[in-house]
Amino acid sequence: MDLFDVLALIGGLSLFLFGMNLMGDSLEKAAGEGLKKLLSKLTTGKLAGFFTGLGVTAVIQSSSATTVMVVGFVNSGIMTLRQAINVIMGANVGTTVTSWLLSLTGIESSSLIVSLFKPTSFTPVLALVGIIMLMTAKKSRTKDIGTILLGFATLMFGMDAMSDAVSGLKNVPEFQNILLMFSNPILGVLAGAVLTGIIQSSSASVGILQALSSTGRVTIGTSIPIIMGQNIGTCVTALLSSVGTNRNARRASIVHLLFNVMGTTILLAAYMGLDAVFDFAFIEGSANEFSIAICHTAFNLLCTAIMLPMSGLLEKLSYAIIKEPKTTGDDKNVQLDERLMATPAIAIERARVVTNQMAGVSAHAIQTSLRMLSEYSKEDAEQIRTDESSADHFEDILGSYLVKLNTEPLSDRDSNENSKLLFVIGDLERISDYAVSILCSAEEIKDKGLKFTPQAQKDLETTVCAVSEIVTLTLEALSENDVNIAKKVEPLEQVIDQLTAELRASHIARLKKGECSIEAGFVWADIINALKRVSDHCSNIAGCIIEMSHESMDIHRYLSRIKKGSPEFEEMFASYSEKYSFSK
Repeated sequence: MDLFDVLALIGGLSLFLFGMNLMGDSLEKAAGEGLKKLLSKLTTGKLAGFFTGLGVTAVIQSSSATTVMVVGFVNSGIMTLRQAINVIMGANVGTTVTSWLLSLTGIESSSLIVSLFKPTSFTPVLALVGIIMLMTAKKSRTKDIGTILLGFATLMFGMDAMSDAVSGLKNVPEFQNILLMFSNPILGVLAGAVLTGIIQSSSASVGILQALSSTGRVTIGTSIPIIMGQNIGTCVTALLSSVGTNRNARRASIVHLLFNVMGTTILLAAYMGLDAVFDFAFIEGSANEFSIAICHTAFNLLCTAIMLPMSGLLEKLSYAIIKEPKTTGDDKNVQLDERLMATPAIAIERARVVTNQMAGVSAHAIQTSLRMLSEYSKEDAEQIRTDESSADHFEDILGSYLVKLNTEPLSDRDSNENSKLLFVIGDLERISDYAVSILCSAEEIKDKGLKFTPQAQKDLETTVCAVSEIVTLTLEALSENDVNIAKKVEPLEQVIDQLTAELRASHIARLKKGECSIEAGFVWADIINALKRVSDHCSNIAGCIIEMSHESMDIHRYLSRIKKGSPEFEEMFASYSEKYSFSK
């Protein structure tokens, strides 16, 4: 093996790793909606969690990515530690799909039909189709599919290049001596663990082993311990990912390590013991791509079969290693975790959930402040200010998270959702601000003993009821992402505009008649302004929901369009006008 073979090996390995990452990232992006649906059906059942992990990993082609995702889920409170254990076990089996894809490089036959299944036969076609789709397609999803095909083709070209580069090693005595050293099972496990820990991908390290098997010098007995060690090495990624997370997230990464170490220890001991008794002859035979794929799958299936019933024990061990603090209370809940950005569709879904939490806080603040206008409570006043502070915090973390998430490769659907959430959180924060403004007016009325006329009080209560309803509608439309509910907001907002205009006019009339003091008038004007602005922000949110369903952000065009004689709008407007009439 000369210098040029070494360079060819480096180039092949680089193409192989690049192709694997490119294909995995594109698969993850294209399957974003599917991943969200899959996770939404996750239950605490062992088999449900196992098959979820298997399915996700088979799609994104990386158990490390799945485990990092799981650590992020546990850290964000999306998934419990018990659920995570079952998903991690499934991920170990799901990653074996890659080795079967790579085993196709070992196909050898004089038959034309069989030869067509060899990657060197069909990957050039996949590469051509992929580059055409990538360069000509306008839809993001089509481009993703093109990138997947290019990634797979690059992966297979890299695998083929590695196999060609190392083919000369079969005649190198030093290479044979190294392999003889790894025939020691303990050293084989260590070698597999170290290699996988360095490149942080068991699929990639199995691929390298499959490429080396093309020399004909790698025996089955040498490959089995290396495969076992590769499962331990892949834990490095999850362990690194868990740094800085809460205790349960760190426990999830520990469970991943325990699962692989314990499974490897049990199966390695069984393998060595049985070999000592029966002296297996087949392990001296040469390994090839198919036998390595079989060993990889068999090991992971056996490991899971042994450890799945012991998931409770793994959970207890993780608690013994990552102990609960002596003081009461647990880690502060981290609402958003940047680890989820590795899967943008999941990160968007989590951001949407947190946005709904923020909406609930803002809605609670404004609804409570509206009640304060008729019945003051010191406890409620403190809660309103707490809610407003929480809404500010939500806006800060969500805004930063969504801006950073926008730099990730998002699908068109996720990009639209990201824009919608960025738009909405500003309006939600302003609603909480106006809750405090109304609270201040209520406190001024109480402290100064201000009074409004009975008619003014009655009209104010009517307007407050209308504002309360528009807040409820907006919150429901946002949480359900329901366009039909959102369409009810703008007609009500127009009615509230009329109500607040009438309240101002009647206030001026009372001032002229001397029925209202100047001081009470200032407070009245502040309340009316706050009520109108809250309804405006609700209108903005509802308009955004509707427009984003059409993949647009032109709120003004939407408002202009629905006001130009829409029968549906006119009907709802008339209904709300009758419901919230001052003359009733």
